[in-house]
Order: sequence, then C-alpha cells, then structure tokens
Amino acid sequence: MPEPQLSFANDYSCGATPEILERLARTNDVQYPGYGSDDVCASAKERIRRACGAPGADVWFLVGGTQTNQTVIDAITPQYAGVVAAASGHVNVHEAGAIEATGHKVLTLPHHDGRIDAAELDSYCATFYADANYEHMVFPGSVYVSQATEYGTLYTRAELEAIADVAHRHGMPLFVDGARLGYALTAQGNDLTLEDLARIADVFTIGGTKVGALFGEAVVFTNHGGYSRTPKHFLTLVKRHGALLAKGWLLGVQFDTLFDDGLYLRIAAHANRAADRIRAALTERGYELTFDAPTNQVFVTLDDATRARLESQVAMGYMEPTADGRTVMRFCTSWSTTDEQVERLIALL
Repeated sequence: MPEPQLSFANDYSCGATPEILERLARTNDVQYPGYGSDDVCASAKERIRRACGAPGADVWFLVGGTQTNQTVIDAITPQYAGVVAAASGHVNVHEAGAIEATGHKVLTLPHHDGRIDAAELDSYCATFYADANYEHMVFPGSVYVSQATEYGTLYTRAELEAIADVAHRHGMPLFVDGARLGYALTAQGNDLTLEDLARIADVFTIGGTKVGALFGEAVVFTNHGGYSRTPKHFLTLVKRHGALLAKGWLLGVQFDTLFDDGLYLRIAAHANRAADRIRAALTERGYELTFDAPTNQVFVTLDDATRARLESQVAMGYMEPTADGRTVMRFCTSWSTTDEQVERLIALL
C-alpha cells in the first residue's frame, strides 16, 4: 500500500491534542450549565489570567477566528469608524468582508513582511485629522495587528509598544490577533512574553483552533485602564455575531487543558522545531525562502515546475503569485507534525 500523501497545508488539519480528547471523553457525561457559565470555563479563565500575570483581565471563549475578529472589532470600534490594519492582514485579505459586513471599513497601511510601522500609523492618523473634510471620511477607530503575522513574522516588544503608544495618542484601542500566538511566544528570537502582551494590548486573543484545540479562541480584555475595558454587554454582542456556543464548557475544557502544566507552549514549540528543520533543509538545497520568519509557517517561492513536482506528493498552502511569475507557497507545521513526516518532506526536496 502506498504511503499517504504528506500534508503541510495548515496547522488545523488534525483534530486536537490527545490530552484534550481524553479530557473531553472524561467529562462527556457531566451536565454543565450553558453559554460558558460553568466551573470549567471559570477554571480556564483563571489559568489564563495567571499565565498573563493579569488578575484583572476579562476572558471570554468564542467559537472561531473570523467570528472572534468580527465581534471584537465591532465591539471596540465606534460605529462611524474603521479599523487600521496591514494590507496583508487577515481581516483585510482572508475574512471575506466579515469586518466590512459590520459597517467598519478596513483601513490599510503598507506592510513590511506582514508588520505595520508605528511611524506610518502616526502619519496616517495625522494626515487624516489634518484634512479639513475628515468628518466626511471613515475615522481610524481601532488598530489591528496579528502576532504572529500572516507571513509568520513577529513584532518585537518595542515595536508593539510603539504601535500602542501611537494608537492611544490618536484615541484608538490596540487589538492583537493571536490566532497563532503560541508559535510566536515560542519562536527563536522572540522577546515578547504573554505578560508583556497583557500589558501592552487593550485586547488580544489566544488561538486554540490553530494551536492544538478542536476549535475556539480565547479573548482577553486586559482591563488595565484607558481603552482596555471590556465593552458593555459583551456577551450579548458575542451572541449577535454568532460566536457564542451553547455548550460553552467544550471551550472551557479545551483551554483549561491547554493552560495546564504548560501544554499550550510545549506543543507550539514542537511545531516551531519541526518548521526550523524544514527551513534549514530548504536553505541547504538552494530554495528561496520568501520571508525571514521564525514560526511554524515556512514560506518558499517556487517556479511552476518545482511547485507541480512537490504538489504531486505533498499538500502545501497557496499564498500569492509573485511579479516574476512564480508562486509563494507555505509549509505549515503543527502539534501533530511527526519527525517521520518532516524526514519524508526533506527527502522530497
């Protein structure tokens, strides 16, 4: 029998970590109250507060990434305003207009390997308010960044602090999308901790869907003053956006498990190590790495023949075409990536 095709298409192709599945099986016959009002969710929230060093943080569990981004941005952005993001940002490119559907335009800045620049954000806002007709325009009302970015790159602590300072000076909260936060926190060269993020951001998410859970994201309103307070009636807003799970304890069980004994960071570090091996092999064999990215996403620029050869034996993620007719493709590792899978991929290269 031939070996199954390798898949490095994304980091959510497999179900969930064995620890989560075992915990779900153990609690399957327990009857819990609904909508996250159970003691398992309470325990998970407290674990996250401790991990963030933020005892006053307000934690919520939502069902998926797009619903979470839509709900948070809609809740923190004035109804007459838009959200500022990188042109390459997930909310601008890969969420099918979900943000615009709430009445909030995505206002784009140039990206630098997926990152926005604090000085360019400041200039954008200053230019907006210098326009005598600004009241007839879409206000910049909040700022969105992701850690790690769409291209697997990272903001440094200083870069995020600078962006937060500019955002606050112009009256905007800073929202950090952490769909792949575990991979960012455990990447080589990263200098940002979960405690730093809770201090800098007004609201951020901790991704479960792409970091070991069956589904779900944790939203953390840091509540350290200024723009970081939980919006009024946030539960109602979550429900209006279709992001509230009646069986909320299923989310609580998963995050309570992920944040027990460092599991979240351990599985993320495993994925990063696998990606590092793939990056090293690509470099040794003369492939062109598209971005200098240290996380679980490995981007490589391929000509058509090489892409076709590899795709006949391994599933990759498509990213974008290049100006010279080649294609940027992605190898993505996860908690479930095995040494044997990495070795098979390297042999194909």
